[in-house]
Amino acid sequence: MSIRRLSFFTAFVLSIASAPPSVLLSTGHADQPTQKSSPRQARANDPFAPPKLDPSLPNVLLIGDSISIGYMLDARRALEGKANVFRPGTNCGPTTRGLEQLDSWLGDRKWDVIHFNFGLHDLKFMGPDGKNLADPKLPTNKRQVPLEEYSANLETIAKKLKVTGATVIWRETTPVPEGASGRLPEDGPIYNEAAAKVMESVGGIQTDPFYNFAMQHASTQRKANVHYTPAGSKLLGQHVAEIVVKALKQ
Repeated sequence: MSIRRLSFFTAFVLSIASAPPSVLLSTGHADQPTQKSSPRQARANDPFAPPKLDPSLPNVLLIGDSISIGYMLDARRALEGKANVFRPGTNCGPTTRGLEQLDSWLGDRKWDVIHFNFGLHDLKFMGPDGKNLADPKLPTNKRQVPLEEYSANLETIAKKLKVTGATVIWRETTPVPEGASGRLPEDGPIYNEAAAKVMESVGGIQTDPFYNFAMQHASTQRKANVHYTPAGSKLLGQHVAEIVVKALKQ
């Protein structure tokens, strides 16, 4: 290989390695299998990077999957000067991951508002061999977390969040569009209804009507894909910021 070709190849590899998560999200790498999780290394202007801490401001924690990763920076910008906005250094995935890692996400920081969601990774279909986003039509493929287990897991998580003393806000799961791989559009409302019953049972938890808001802006969701365009993520992030501001004023 010539020196010129070697230099080009090295530059290409380094550019991929340094690409921010927003680029990876836009290229379809956001919906990975959720059996394992490890914190990502944060970079500047990265949704996983901690904010520049202002001790005089309240602390806000956003918990969620790649939808929340997509709107994280927009929410943080909208809350600039109003709150320190954090998120876990990973895709929070299904409720099973929440049960395993919630303590580490909470850490020892005093949280004023916690805005959280689980759902899209619970209702997605997995194959018997661990295939991610498996065909829902095949009887051998099952939802990653069945509805009854989802409700039980969510109840445990909600109770643990409530104990922190923060204002806790449940964020409804976003719609599954027609044609999206590994999920059924009708499952979104079903899982949201189950979550609503859990929040009512636990009590003292607010609800962000995120599903209806997202439906009003369905044109900003990618075709046959649960993820959003940059314009869509910006709208979602601004909405989350508005919900958080209302909670901080209470």
